[in-house]
Amino acid sequence: MTRRATDNTKALDAFIAAKTEIDAMLERLAALSADHFEASPDEINWGHVGTLNHYRAKLREITDMAFHEGEHAE
Repeated sequence: MTRRATDNTKALDAFIAAKTEIDAMLERLAALSADHFEASPDEINWGHVGTLNHYRAKLREITDMAFHEGEHAE
């Protein structure tokens, strides 16, 4: 039995679409971070700290998975 070559065009298109969306999200986050998450020093409260800690935890989960660190270490 002969196997046909796999056409991965749809998978490649989906991969590029996902990567493009991730790149756009990272660009927006970097801009928001550069603007100190739209908070001025005089307005910072524990709510801001909690929000940033939540963002940090989610990003840590992603980077741990991507780089095989933390609970995702091999």
